[in-house]
Amino acid sequence: MDKNLAIECKEIYKKYPMYHGDYDRLKGMLLPRYKPEEFLALEGINLQVKKGEILGMIGLNGSGKSTLSSIITGITYPSSGSVETDGEVNMLSANAGMDNYLSGIENIRYKCILLGFSNEQIEEIMPDIIKFADIGRHIDQPLRTYSSGMRSRLGFAISVHINPDILIIDEALSVGDNSFADKCMDKMNEFKNNGKTIIFVSHAVTQMDDFCDKVMWIHRGKILGIEYPADIIMPYCGFAREFNAMTIDERNSYTPVLKEYQEKYL
Repeated sequence: MDKNLAIECKEIYKKYPMYHGDYDRLKGMLLPRYKPEEFLALEGINLQVKKGEILGMIGLNGSGKSTLSSIITGITYPSSGSVETDGEVNMLSANAGMDNYLSGIENIRYKCILLGFSNEQIEEIMPDIIKFADIGRHIDQPLRTYSSGMRSRLGFAISVHINPDILIIDEALSVGDNSFADKCMDKMNEFKNNGKTIIFVSHAVTQMDDFCDKVMWIHRGKILGIEYPADIIMPYCGFAREFNAMTIDERNSYTPVLKEYQEKYL
């Protein structure tokens, strides 16, 4: 991999078996030659992200954004193809690496231990994480009692204080109040100024416009384009409005072309 790159994906494919009930799943376990129907989540993904680059990732629900993020992080593996990263990678998601039956304090310790932190290191960063999360007495309560906003606060606070080289943010900033979102963006800008590599997966395209160097549009597991924010956000928003007005049959048979939407909306 080029020394200037933080992430390189080559011909990434990801397939998931689609079982129609427990009987199908049992056949898949017991019969080596049984091949269930497969869903192709990612198809031929080639991606290079430079060190210090901020890449936004947009696409409709089910387009493959979270699948690609999980593969880059190492949470899951591609069916074929390769991924290389240079540096520690951490994925920020509201539920990533946390246990519903542990308290907030225990989840901080649990996630840090999984990432190889010593007890001394955990004790050192614990007060800063608690302060940043700002969830008060709930920090001692089980995670299952948290609201989605509180889970997001805690997950974000843990991830950013681990200080990874590469941070993948998967919809985590879309939950919570405006004051916390502003605090999160301030922290992200601090990472940006420190030369961290960030992949920002979100439907909040207005945040991407100000924050990202480039934005990638992914649709049904394929990359449609990677452009400067001003050249892709408006075309994508125009497509999303048109897509929502289509019938189910029209949606299933339609594949957008970035250049056509650029000509229409720019």
